[in-house]
Amino acid sequence: MPKKKGEDTIAINRRARFDYAIDDVIEAGIALTGTEVKALREGKASIVEAFATVRRGEVFLVQATIPEYAFGNRANHDPTRQRKLLVHRREIEQMEKFTQERGRTLVPMRLYWKDGRVKVQIGLGVGKANYDKRHGMAERDAQRQVDRALRERQKA
Repeated sequence: MPKKKGEDTIAINRRARFDYAIDDVIEAGIALTGTEVKALREGKASIVEAFATVRRGEVFLVQATIPEYAFGNRANHDPTRQRKLLVHRREIEQMEKFTQERGRTLVPMRLYWKDGRVKVQIGLGVGKANYDKRHGMAERDAQRQVDRALRERQKA
């Protein structure tokens, strides 16, 4: 089977931009086992509750769920195991420095294929307060109403 060219999304964390103000985005590779890759080829994964953490100079993806491969044997993987992210040293230092401040976290935003390899898009984010979330929702609603009015006007 030839490798796919381009990008193909596996999972998206839609709550990431709602719950966090994302400052910067870093692309990281991910160390996977064979059955995890096969499960991802089926398009099964969830990164909604996941986060990344820096420990002893390495970055790990925690609480990401890749369900067991249906045709795997007894050596199938643990669905919620911690997975090592493959990132350049300077990016690890940037992540570590970023997370030292209170309220800052590493949020996985997207899991996708890139040239036959699985990549994770990590957002460097600051948690939003509830009033910030409500403000964002009000802005989206207002924009939706404007768009609706423009569409109605174009029909007439």
